[in-house]
Amino acid sequence: MLKQRMTHGIKSLFGAVAVMLLSVSVVNAESIRFWTTEEQPDRLAKQQDMAKQFKAASGTDVEVIPVSEKDLGTRATAAFAAGDLPDVIYHPLQYALPWVEAGILDTDAATEVIRELGVKTFAEGGLTMAAVANGYASVPVDGWTQMVVYRKDLFEAKGLEAPTTYAAVTAALKALHNPPNLYGFVAATKVDENFMSQVLEHVFLANGVSPVDSAGFKQLDEKKTIEVLDFYKAISKASPPGELYWKQSRELYFAGKAAMIIWSPFILDELAGLRDSAPPTINADPTSSELASKTGIVTNFAGPSNPAGAAWGDVRYFGISSDAKTDPAMAFVKYSMNEGYTSTLAIAPEGKFPVRRGTADNATKFVDAWAKLPVGVDRKKPLGDLYPQDVIDRIVGGLNVAKRWGVAEGQLALASKIINSQIINRFVREYVDGERDGPATVAGLNAELGKIN
Repeated sequence: MLKQRMTHGIKSLFGAVAVMLLSVSVVNAESIRFWTTEEQPDRLAKQQDMAKQFKAASGTDVEVIPVSEKDLGTRATAAFAAGDLPDVIYHPLQYALPWVEAGILDTDAATEVIRELGVKTFAEGGLTMAAVANGYASVPVDGWTQMVVYRKDLFEAKGLEAPTTYAAVTAALKALHNPPNLYGFVAATKVDENFMSQVLEHVFLANGVSPVDSAGFKQLDEKKTIEVLDFYKAISKASPPGELYWKQSRELYFAGKAAMIIWSPFILDELAGLRDSAPPTINADPTSSELASKTGIVTNFAGPSNPAGAAWGDVRYFGISSDAKTDPAMAFVKYSMNEGYTSTLAIAPEGKFPVRRGTADNATKFVDAWAKLPVGVDRKKPLGDLYPQDVIDRIVGGLNVAKRWGVAEGQLALASKIINSQIINRFVREYVDGERDGPATVAGLNAELGKIN
C-alpha cells in the first residue's frame, strides 16, 4: 500500500512537472509583445482588433503595447541592455539602420519575411531605404510621400504642364501668379518651423543635392545648389509676404487663393470637406468636394541637374528584435502584411500608403483595397471616390522613388542633425531676401554645415 502511494505520488509529481513545462512552453510559443507608436485611442483599438484576428488565425497572443514615438529610441536602448526587447516594433525610418548597428534588430528574420512575401511586391523605395548587406533591416509597412498639390483646373485652362519639374513650376508661376486674387505658390519661409526643413529637403533632393555622402559631410555642389536657391527664390517671390508655414499654405489653397503648395497627404481628406476643423472655403459649402475634384498631385519632382527626380518619403517598418521569439514574430509580421494588410492600412489610410502593392497573383491587390478604405474625421469616404485613378496611382507611386538625405549613405544621423540645425533654412531665407548672392550662400552653407558632427 505504501509502495503504491509512493509510486502514485511520484507519477503525480512527474505529471505536474510535465504540465508545468508544457504550460511554460505554450506561453513562450504563443505569446509575443508588439510595440507600436500608433498610440491614439482609435488607432490602438484597431491594432488590438488585429491582434485578436491574428490569434484566431494562429493561436498566438499578441500584447499590443503603445510607446510614444519620442520615447521609442531610449526605450529600445534600455530594453536591449536588459535583454527585454519586445518581439516586434513598429518604428520610423530613422531607427532602421542605427538599430542594426546596435544589435537591436534581427535582419535575417526581416529579410526572410520580405523574400517569402515577394521582394517585387514591395515599393522599391521602402526597401532601398532599409537595405543592409545581404538583406533588409526591417519590413516596410506603410509610408507617405510629400506632394506638390496644384490647381489642375487652372493648369489645364492655361495649357500648362503638371508641376513635375522646376521649369514647369516656374512657367506656371508666370502664367498664374496674380496677387492678391491668386498667388502662384505658398512657399515655406518661417525659418524656425520644421515644415520649412521638410519642404527644403524635398526641393534639394529633386535636384540631386545632398549634404552627406558615405564619409560624412559633403560640400554642396555650387552649380546644383544655386539652381535650388534660384528656384526657391522664385516660388517665395510668388508667395504672400510674411513668415509662412503649413498653416498659411493650407488656408490660402483652401480659399482658392493659391495655385500650388507643398504638403503631406494628410491634406487629402481635408481637401474633400471631410474634416470640420479644416474646411475648404473655395465656396460656401465647407463639406464640398469641389476643391478635391480640381486638385492634381505630384510626388516625383525633378530639378535641372537631376532629370529622374525624387520624392521625399516617410516610411514605417516592422522590426523583428534580436530578443524575439522568432517564428511567432515572423508569423505576426507576415500576417499583418498579407491576410491582415488591409486592416493594417485601415488604421489611418490617408497617411498609410501601401508599401506592399499586391501579391504574386494580383499585383495591385492592396493598392486597390486601400483606395476603397474610408478616410476623414467628421465624414468618411474612400479616396477612390474622391480622386481619379491617375491621382491614386501617382500618390502610391511616389514610394517607388522615395528618398531621404543620409539613408543610402548610412549617414541618416548626421543628416538629421544638419536638418534640425535649421542652418539651411536660415541661409535659404537670407538668399531669398537678397542678403547675399548664390556663391556666397553656398560657401556660407558649406562652412557652417561642415562644423556639425
